[in-house]
Amino acid sequence: MRHTHTSNYRESPGLTLNRPAKLNAVIPELVDELCTALEGAIRTGVGALVLAGAGRSFCSGHDLEANSPADDLGQLRAQLERIQDVTRLVRAAPFPVISKVHGYALGAGCEFALCSDLVVAARDAEFGFPEVGVGLSITGGISRLLPTAVGLVTAKELVLLGERFGAPRAKELGLVNLVVERNELDDAVWRWATALAARPRLAMRLAKAALDNGVGELDSAFETEIGHAMVTQVSPGARQAAAGFVGRDRG
Repeated sequence: MRHTHTSNYRESPGLTLNRPAKLNAVIPELVDELCTALEGAIRTGVGALVLAGAGRSFCSGHDLEANSPADDLGQLRAQLERIQDVTRLVRAAPFPVISKVHGYALGAGCEFALCSDLVVAARDAEFGFPEVGVGLSITGGISRLLPTAVGLVTAKELVLLGERFGAPRAKELGLVNLVVERNELDDAVWRWATALAARPRLAMRLAKAALDNGVGELDSAFETEIGHAMVTQVSPGARQAAAGFVGRDRG
Protein backbone atom coordinates (compact mmCIF):
# COMPACT_ATOMS: atom_id res chain seq x y z
CA MET A 1 0.00 0.00 0.00
CA ARG A 2 1.33 3.41 -0.93
CA HIS A 3 1.52 5.92 1.91
CA THR A 4 1.28 8.95 -0.37
CA HIS A 5 -0.46 9.43 -3.67
CA THR A 6 -0.48 12.10 -6.32
CA SER A 7 -3.50 13.39 -8.16
CA ASN A 8 -4.89 16.44 -9.86
CA TYR A 9 -6.39 18.69 -7.23
CA ARG A 10 -9.03 20.00 -9.59
CA GLU A 11 -6.80 21.80 -12.12
CA SER A 12 -3.75 21.82 -9.82
CA PRO A 13 -1.46 18.90 -8.89
CA GLY A 14 -2.04 17.41 -5.46
CA LEU A 15 0.03 15.27 -3.13
CA THR A 16 -1.81 13.43 -0.35
CA LEU A 17 -0.44 11.70 2.75
CA ASN A 18 -2.26 8.38 2.69
CA ARG A 19 -2.32 6.55 6.05
CA PRO A 20 -5.84 7.58 7.05
CA ALA A 21 -6.31 4.76 9.57
CA LYS A 22 -3.29 6.15 11.46
CA LEU A 23 -4.22 9.82 10.92
CA ASN A 24 -1.34 9.94 8.42
CA ALA A 25 1.23 9.40 11.15
CA VAL A 26 4.76 9.47 9.79
CA ILE A 27 6.84 6.36 9.12
CA PRO A 28 10.04 6.16 7.02
CA GLU A 29 8.18 4.76 4.01
CA LEU A 30 5.79 7.72 3.97
CA VAL A 31 8.70 10.16 4.14
CA ASP A 32 10.49 8.39 1.27
CA GLU A 33 7.37 8.46 -0.88
CA LEU A 34 6.72 12.11 -0.05
CA CYS A 35 10.26 13.07 -1.05
CA THR A 36 10.03 11.04 -4.26
CA ALA A 37 6.74 12.71 -5.18
CA LEU A 38 8.17 16.18 -4.50
CA GLU A 39 11.18 15.36 -6.67
CA GLY A 40 8.81 14.24 -9.42
CA ALA A 41 6.81 17.47 -9.19
CA ILE A 42 10.02 19.49 -9.45
CA ARG A 43 11.06 17.59 -12.57
CA THR A 44 7.61 18.01 -14.10
CA GLY A 45 7.62 21.75 -13.49
CA VAL A 46 4.12 22.28 -12.11
CA GLY A 47 2.81 25.77 -11.36
CA ALA A 48 1.70 25.03 -7.79
CA LEU A 49 1.32 21.98 -5.55
CA VAL A 50 -1.23 21.18 -2.85
CA LEU A 51 -0.13 19.00 0.09
CA ALA A 52 -3.04 17.38 1.92
CA GLY A 53 -3.89 14.47 4.21
CA ALA A 54 -6.38 11.68 3.56
CA GLY A 55 -9.16 10.94 6.02
CA ARG A 56 -9.73 12.82 9.26
CA SER A 57 -6.40 14.63 9.60
CA PHE A 58 -3.54 16.28 7.80
CA CYS A 59 -0.80 14.50 9.78
CA SER A 60 -0.73 13.50 13.45
CA GLY A 61 3.08 13.39 13.72
CA HIS A 62 5.46 10.47 14.03
CA ASP A 63 3.93 7.03 14.47
CA LEU A 64 5.33 6.21 17.91
CA GLU A 65 4.07 2.63 17.73
CA ALA A 66 5.70 1.88 14.38
CA ASN A 67 8.86 3.97 14.74
CA SER A 68 11.30 2.21 17.04
CA PRO A 69 14.68 3.94 17.48
CA ALA A 70 17.25 2.67 15.01
CA ASP A 71 20.05 0.63 16.62
CA ASP A 72 22.57 1.79 14.04
CA LEU A 73 23.48 5.48 14.35
CA GLY A 74 24.19 5.69 10.63
CA GLN A 75 20.68 4.44 9.87
CA LEU A 76 19.21 6.86 12.40
CA ARG A 77 21.04 9.79 10.87
CA ALA A 78 19.85 8.78 7.39
CA GLN A 79 16.23 8.68 8.60
CA LEU A 80 16.56 12.11 10.21
CA GLU A 81 18.15 13.61 7.12
CA ARG A 82 15.36 12.13 5.00
CA ILE A 83 12.76 13.93 7.11
CA GLN A 84 14.70 17.15 6.61
CA ASP A 85 14.71 16.46 2.87
CA VAL A 86 11.00 17.32 2.85
CA THR A 87 11.86 20.87 3.89
CA ARG A 88 14.83 20.99 1.50
CA LEU A 89 12.67 19.89 -1.43
CA VAL A 90 9.82 22.28 -0.66
CA ARG A 91 12.28 25.17 -0.49
CA ALA A 92 14.06 24.03 -3.65
CA ALA A 93 10.81 23.70 -5.60
CA PRO A 94 10.43 26.49 -8.18
CA PHE A 95 6.70 26.58 -7.44
CA PRO A 96 4.68 27.37 -4.29
CA VAL A 97 3.53 24.49 -2.08
CA ILE A 98 0.21 25.00 -0.28
CA SER A 99 -0.57 22.86 2.78
CA LYS A 100 -4.27 22.11 3.10
CA VAL A 101 -4.71 21.38 6.81
CA HIS A 102 -7.63 19.80 8.61
CA GLY A 103 -7.81 17.79 11.81
CA TYR A 104 -4.41 17.25 13.42
CA ALA A 105 -1.15 18.88 12.29
CA LEU A 106 1.10 17.74 15.12
CA GLY A 107 4.85 17.21 15.34
CA ALA A 108 6.08 16.23 11.88
CA GLY A 109 2.68 17.27 10.52
CA CYS A 110 3.10 20.76 11.92
CA GLU A 111 6.62 20.79 10.47
CA PHE A 112 5.33 19.80 7.01
CA ALA A 113 2.83 22.66 7.15
CA LEU A 114 5.34 25.21 8.40
CA CYS A 115 7.90 24.38 5.71
CA SER A 116 5.25 24.96 3.04
CA ASP A 117 5.00 28.31 1.31
CA LEU A 118 1.35 28.87 2.22
CA VAL A 119 -1.02 27.22 4.70
CA VAL A 120 -4.80 27.15 4.43
CA ALA A 121 -6.45 25.55 7.47
CA ALA A 122 -9.92 24.45 8.42
CA ARG A 123 -11.21 26.05 11.59
CA ASP A 124 -11.20 22.63 13.29
CA ALA A 125 -7.47 22.09 12.70
CA GLU A 126 -5.20 21.54 15.72
CA PHE A 127 -1.51 22.35 15.63
CA GLY A 128 1.27 21.52 18.06
CA PHE A 129 4.85 20.43 18.69
CA PRO A 130 4.63 17.52 21.19
CA GLU A 131 8.19 16.25 20.62
CA VAL A 132 9.71 17.42 23.92
CA GLY A 133 6.86 15.83 25.88
CA VAL A 134 7.66 12.41 24.41
CA GLY A 135 11.40 12.80 24.86
CA LEU A 136 12.21 13.63 21.24
CA SER A 137 13.60 16.58 19.30
CA ILE A 138 12.17 18.86 16.64
CA THR A 139 13.31 18.35 13.03
CA GLY A 140 12.58 19.71 9.58
CA GLY A 141 14.39 23.00 10.14
CA ILE A 142 11.80 24.09 12.70
CA SER A 143 14.56 25.31 15.05
CA ARG A 144 15.13 28.06 12.48
CA LEU A 145 11.78 28.42 10.71
CA LEU A 146 9.59 28.63 13.81
CA PRO A 147 11.45 31.46 15.61
CA THR A 148 11.60 33.33 12.31
CA ALA A 149 7.82 33.04 11.95
CA VAL A 150 6.65 33.70 15.52
CA GLY A 151 9.65 35.09 17.42
CA LEU A 152 12.00 33.30 19.80
CA VAL A 153 9.93 33.72 22.97
CA THR A 154 6.76 32.31 21.40
CA ALA A 155 8.71 29.53 19.65
CA LYS A 156 10.04 28.41 23.03
CA GLU A 157 6.51 28.42 24.46
CA LEU A 158 5.17 26.28 21.61
CA VAL A 159 8.03 23.75 21.66
CA LEU A 160 8.82 23.50 25.39
CA LEU A 161 5.20 23.36 26.61
CA GLY A 162 4.00 21.43 23.57
CA GLU A 163 0.39 22.55 24.02
CA ARG A 164 -1.99 22.18 21.11
CA PHE A 165 -3.52 25.28 19.60
CA GLY A 166 -6.28 25.86 17.10
CA ALA A 167 -6.24 27.32 13.62
CA PRO A 168 -7.34 30.82 14.73
CA ARG A 169 -4.34 31.10 17.08
CA ALA A 170 -2.07 29.66 14.40
CA LYS A 171 -3.30 32.45 12.13
CA GLU A 172 -2.58 35.06 14.81
CA LEU A 173 0.92 33.66 15.28
CA GLY A 174 1.69 33.83 11.57
CA LEU A 175 1.80 30.06 11.01
CA VAL A 176 -1.35 29.97 8.88
CA ASN A 177 -2.32 32.27 6.03
CA LEU A 178 -6.05 31.61 5.88
CA VAL A 179 -8.63 29.95 8.15
CA VAL A 180 -11.93 28.80 6.67
CA GLU A 181 -14.82 26.57 7.66
CA ARG A 182 -14.23 22.88 7.00
CA ASN A 183 -16.73 22.76 4.13
CA GLU A 184 -15.01 25.72 2.47
CA LEU A 185 -11.48 24.31 2.61
CA ASP A 186 -11.40 22.67 -0.84
CA ASP A 187 -12.69 25.78 -2.60
CA ALA A 188 -10.31 28.11 -0.76
CA VAL A 189 -7.25 26.00 -1.57
CA TRP A 190 -8.33 25.57 -5.18
CA ARG A 191 -8.70 29.34 -5.64
CA TRP A 192 -5.20 29.99 -4.35
CA ALA A 193 -3.58 27.12 -6.23
CA THR A 194 -5.23 28.19 -9.49
CA ALA A 195 -4.20 31.81 -9.03
CA LEU A 196 -0.60 30.88 -8.21
CA ALA A 197 -0.27 28.44 -11.10
CA ALA A 198 -1.39 31.16 -13.52
CA ARG A 199 1.39 33.57 -12.50
CA PRO A 200 4.63 33.89 -14.50
CA ARG A 201 6.81 30.92 -13.51
CA LEU A 202 10.17 32.70 -13.52
CA ALA A 203 8.95 35.60 -11.41
CA MET A 204 7.33 33.18 -8.96
CA ARG A 205 10.50 31.10 -8.64
CA LEU A 206 12.73 34.12 -8.07
CA ALA A 207 10.39 35.72 -5.54
CA LYS A 208 10.11 32.49 -3.55
CA ALA A 209 13.88 31.95 -3.61
CA ALA A 210 14.58 35.51 -2.47
CA LEU A 211 12.21 35.20 0.48
CA ASP A 212 13.47 31.76 1.51
CA ASN A 213 17.10 32.80 1.29
CA GLY A 214 16.34 35.74 3.53
CA VAL A 215 15.61 33.30 6.37
CA GLY A 216 19.26 32.18 6.28
CA GLU A 217 21.37 29.58 8.08
CA LEU A 218 18.91 26.72 7.65
CA ASP A 219 21.70 24.23 6.96
CA SER A 220 23.21 24.98 10.36
CA ALA A 221 19.81 24.40 11.97
CA PHE A 222 19.48 21.07 10.16
CA GLU A 223 22.81 19.85 11.56
CA THR A 224 21.97 20.95 15.11
CA GLU A 225 18.63 19.15 14.94
CA ILE A 226 20.27 15.92 13.76
CA GLY A 227 22.68 15.96 16.68
CA HIS A 228 19.92 16.58 19.20
CA ALA A 229 17.56 14.04 17.65
CA MET A 230 20.20 11.31 17.64
CA VAL A 231 20.85 11.86 21.34
CA THR A 232 17.17 11.91 22.32
CA GLN A 233 16.01 8.99 20.19
CA VAL A 234 18.52 6.54 21.65
CA SER A 235 17.96 7.63 25.26
CA PRO A 236 15.95 5.42 27.66
CA GLY A 237 13.88 8.46 28.64
CA ALA A 238 12.63 8.89 25.10
CA ARG A 239 11.47 5.29 24.90
CA GLN A 240 9.67 5.52 28.23
CA ALA A 241 8.00 8.82 27.31
CA ALA A 242 6.91 7.49 23.92
CA ALA A 243 5.46 4.36 25.52
CA GLY A 244 3.55 6.49 28.00
CA PHE A 245 2.22 8.73 25.22
CA VAL A 246 0.95 5.75 23.20
CA GLY A 247 -0.60 4.23 26.30
CA ARG A 248 -2.35 7.48 27.17
CA ASP A 249 -3.85 7.71 23.67
CA ARG A 250 -5.14 4.14 23.93
CA GLY A 251 -6.76 4.94 27.23
